[in-house]
Amino acid sequence: MPDDANRPDANQPGGMPANAAVPGEPRSRRAFVRQALAAGAAATACCGAPADAAPPSSSASAPPSAPSAAPPSGPSAAAAGAADARAGGPAPTLPGVNEALAEFVADGEIAGAVTVVADRDGLRHVGAVGRADIAADRPMAADALFWIASMTKPVTGVAVMMLVDEGRLRLSDPIADYIPEFAGLVDPAGRPAAITLEHALTHTSGLGDVPRQQAQQATSLAELLPSCLAQPLKFTPGTKWSYCQTGINAAARVVEIVTGAPFQDVLEQRLFGPLGMRDTTFFPDDDQCARLATTYRVSAAERRLVPDKPGLDVTNRRRVALANGGLFSTGPDYVRFARMLLGRGAVDGRRFLSAAAVDTLASDLTGPLAAGFVPGSCWGVATAVVREPQGVTATLAPGSFGHGGAHGTQAWIDPVRGVAQILLFLRSDVGNSDGSPMRERFHAAVARAVAP
Repeated sequence: MPDDANRPDANQPGGMPANAAVPGEPRSRRAFVRQALAAGAAATACCGAPADAAPPSSSASAPPSAPSAAPPSGPSAAAAGAADARAGGPAPTLPGVNEALAEFVADGEIAGAVTVVADRDGLRHVGAVGRADIAADRPMAADALFWIASMTKPVTGVAVMMLVDEGRLRLSDPIADYIPEFAGLVDPAGRPAAITLEHALTHTSGLGDVPRQQAQQATSLAELLPSCLAQPLKFTPGTKWSYCQTGINAAARVVEIVTGAPFQDVLEQRLFGPLGMRDTTFFPDDDQCARLATTYRVSAAERRLVPDKPGLDVTNRRRVALANGGLFSTGPDYVRFARMLLGRGAVDGRRFLSAAAVDTLASDLTGPLAAGFVPGSCWGVATAVVREPQGVTATLAPGSFGHGGAHGTQAWIDPVRGVAQILLFLRSDVGNSDGSPMRERFHAAVARAVAP
């Protein structure tokens, strides 16, 4: 947290007092915390907690050899909470989770946040605190829409693994087999560089990137890739880890070539539609845009949160569907995807991936290479993996996996404790999103709440 001198002024719009929440704290700060909780609670009660699963759709195709998952059996608090949600009842909540994020709202660190926690049976928690738009005095709601940025990457990884399950792709395949332009690449020493799908999806390809604004000028992945490939490789593939957007988009282009369909259509037909993810899209419609949470940054001059440009221009519907970070979603929507991964490829009686494919997705594919944005990390298929929990990941079990987004969003699956955790807020100057204090406090609050 910044010191008091750099915190927002309580007298400024959007500002909150900077005092810590300790015994004897000023009443004004306690009031601001209560206000943040009340705003979100009212909005969540109005919209209700969305059902954690939708009826199966016939439009998705599952790997032919993958066995069907048995429906969950036995009563649980989570299943009861999900049933209440479907009936329009109150959203389930975990003690201390909303309060943990309300502290950051009260300190003027974020405008608001949505949190969702689920286990293999269903929802455990749906929370909203603060405001989605400060100037409009619009409370944060559970169905608020967020640019989830790089939380798109695991979705891309799953699309690839679906084709691996079907025998149509292998992670060891050279991308040049599908995109001829990759055949002419050379490493810094001038040697031919055979970049595989695994290199592309684990950020070990050595490929260069183009700025996000330049990428948005493309109208398709096929149009985007040539400008990316015009840059020289930074290192020999497989020898280093360096976060790379081009590799993810190249993998998505391979998906397009193999399936014969635009990437966004593949996701809609095989994942979003069957999972009931109605608010997850590259191109939000007018109704969804009306629920879009405003992006903020802290103004050093004004000492308060001020609106900032969103990460993507939602008005540009001709832009490319960026597989590295182009999706918008809601907490209750994305947790359906997370529950499928938590169920090792199956959710609510329907299988999307084989268990082996999910195990590969969440395995350590980078070995001894220094990888990730926080200590103790390694990388799987377009997915970060917690190898040695510490610091911000201290309350996650080894083998937990997920991904963050540029402006603070986070989604993590803990297979050992059996929970999926979603945190959504938008602050463009959050810095290292994976290492944010908001993420650390959220994980800690969830760990306390679900402890036996």
